[in-house]
Amino acid sequence: MPNRLLLIASENKSLERIANSSRLAQPLVRRYVAGTRLDDALEVTQELNRTGIEVSLDLLGESVTDLAQSEAATSEYLHAIDRMHTYSPRPTISIKLSQLGITLDPAQCEKTLRLLLEAARERNCVVEVDMEHSSAGRGTLAIFRRIQGEFPETRLAVQAYLRSTFQDLTEFETPPRIRLVKGAFDEKLDVAIRDAADVTAQYNYLSEWALRHLPDPAFGTHDGVCIDHIKRVAREQGLDKRDFEFQMLHGVRRPLQEQLVREGYRVRVYLPYGDQWYPYLTRRMAERPANLLLFLRSLRG
Repeated sequence: MPNRLLLIASENKSLERIANSSRLAQPLVRRYVAGTRLDDALEVTQELNRTGIEVSLDLLGESVTDLAQSEAATSEYLHAIDRMHTYSPRPTISIKLSQLGITLDPAQCEKTLRLLLEAARERNCVVEVDMEHSSAGRGTLAIFRRIQGEFPETRLAVQAYLRSTFQDLTEFETPPRIRLVKGAFDEKLDVAIRDAADVTAQYNYLSEWALRHLPDPAFGTHDGVCIDHIKRVAREQGLDKRDFEFQMLHGVRRPLQEQLVREGYRVRVYLPYGDQWYPYLTRRMAERPANLLLFLRSLRG
């Protein structure tokens, strides 16, 4: 499981202000974040595409406190959709419903999501709906269920460590397209599995189930054990290497990403951009504590 103290720190506004003012934090930020502007992200997109790696573009930012912030995020998403299709052969964009105001006005959030999905379809762009903290997760799942029939190409991120995930997946009338991740939010014990080995075991169980029952599943993992498990199960089922894809984070295990491409697998990088990097980056530290010392040193500047 991710480091719980770091997950708590990811929501600390005082630490966020310190981090944002630290010049020494910037090299670490650049490792995981494409840049502050869409142009920065599109430049990295082209670089990755040249190596055979696809991209899912992510505008940084999470729960908004008023609908004006949601409108600004929507405008940026539309701008990204409009431009990305000229830079990538298989454009994909990841959208967080907390950023669209799901906790403020769920009905307006759903309306906005539909607007983005229509725009994406016109540009032959796929939308992936992120699954966030459980405070927004149940509402996200409900909205996805309502839009799935109209926009079946849309993916939903699902988190293996949530105890409800398997039941949620089996309750879909039409099998959904998903991105399976382990999970990186601070959740209560009755909501999420805490033991790291148990989370890995659950991830492997769900990945096997997805390969058997779901269309074109995507597996968000850097865990070699999980990757090897997915490869083995796919071979046993006689699946082609292009029948599913691996997804990884920008800045994490790039040699492995390129190796998987050489082996013939589809690989997509989750590519964040924008200036609201602190919560995202802190959760990356929680998932990979080896980077924590470098991060803490940077804050002293």
